[in-house]
Amino acid sequence: MRYNERELLSLARQPAEKAAEIRMSVPKKGSVLKKRLVKLVVNFLFYFRTDEAEPIGALLLEHCKITKEEENVFSISFIEEPERKYCFECATEEQCQEWVEALKRASYEFLRRSLIFYRNEIQKMTGK
Repeated sequence: MRYNERELLSLARQPAEKAAEIRMSVPKKGSVLKKRLVKLVVNFLFYFRTDEAEPIGALLLEHCKITKEEENVFSISFIEEPERKYCFECATEEQCQEWVEALKRASYEFLRRSLIFYRNEIQKMTGK
């Protein structure tokens, strides 16, 4: 998928639905967990160095799998490239669970399924 860099930067500056400094590793050989500011905006997960305003990367949360790995650790991998796995280590298990739930709700597919479900419920209740 193509992105306009200027539009992505503008989106990264929008208020976050969820943001925190957590430890993160990228899918590179020898990658270690580093403290990053992670920011969820719509269906993008931006990550920043803690002392910089511009993101160093962004993940589009579509066609991905969000998995709770350990007590404080979750991962994001992509269906087309399962070896491309990003790991995140939170301070607490509660924080980890909150991130997993927020990320699962952020995808277009989740929103689409929710819309269809509620549309059907309204139709059952109103007959319209």
